[in-house]
Amino acid sequence: MTMLLKVGELAKRAGLTVRTLHHYDSIALLRPSARSDSDYRLYNQGDIARLHGIQALRGLGLPLDEIGRLLDSGGADLPLIVERQLTALEDQIKQANALRQRLELLQAKFASGREPELDDWLSSLQLMTTCDSYFTPAEMKLIFGNWPVVEADWQQLVADVHALMATGVGSDDPLVQPLAQRWMNLMHDWMRGDFDLMERWGRMYFAEPGLHAGAGPNLAMVSFIDQAVQLRLGLLRRYISDADLRRIGNVPQHEWRAMAAAVQGLIDAQASPDGSEARALLPRWLALMERSSQGDAQLRAKLQQAYEREPLLRLGAALTEAQRAFLMQVADAIKA
Repeated sequence: MTMLLKVGELAKRAGLTVRTLHHYDSIALLRPSARSDSDYRLYNQGDIARLHGIQALRGLGLPLDEIGRLLDSGGADLPLIVERQLTALEDQIKQANALRQRLELLQAKFASGREPELDDWLSSLQLMTTCDSYFTPAEMKLIFGNWPVVEADWQQLVADVHALMATGVGSDDPLVQPLAQRWMNLMHDWMRGDFDLMERWGRMYFAEPGLHAGAGPNLAMVSFIDQAVQLRLGLLRRYISDADLRRIGNVPQHEWRAMAAAVQGLIDAQASPDGSEARALLPRWLALMERSSQGDAQLRAKLQQAYEREPLLRLGAALTEAQRAFLMQVADAIKA
């Protein structure tokens, strides 16, 4: 037996008002297929399907008169309407997620404990608006969310590069290479090792003059250090491919600094490479290199070869030559 719904029940279950259904009836958009003995409107399954089509098309922004013409002419296929409705909902979900992520970024500013000045807000607004053209909301959340982790190191690095530039050295001078390596390391930490993000950030910075104002590096500084970085990358590419370069793992610089400090402490104390403290450092060093090469023995060997053969690459490396030499002595002592 076909189920029939009275107008009040249909309104309640459809989330509409009785007045809306009466209006649809009065304009011949949705007329009930039957009437009860007491002249109550009764809606059958076909009527309810048509109501779904009406509401779906309204959600797509169509006026009621056009909806009626589409449904009456058969131009509105109900399965297609459902498909379009799902697509529209997916778009709304994406927009809502994007808005949520942007609001989370603003919330993080409020939670930082510092009341931003007007210029801070304007600079942030300009940066976020510009980033919209280059990054997804999820990527922006990563970039802005990870900024506090590297901010202090970036400020110091910008000051150091500025001081070196003031001496008049060229970007190809060996003195620039330690700073170029620090620049690469910080970009790697900031973008969590994602080379695609790093490349897009670089393209954006060169293409958007409005980003060069404020406390950040200006275009002259970025161009200066970029030439030194490209020299460094060119040396690496003699030994590894671009695909290998993108596979280098992200090891936060504070871990390398802690490693260097531990090795230097043993060197300063004139500890024996065969001692227990020295032996304990070797697996820690090997673990860092393993993470850098993503567990790829061939990539690790290529990187070691590059640093052994290219003196410029060793400038600014995580460990000094003396520290590396000490660890090699430890390795030899363990093998003996």
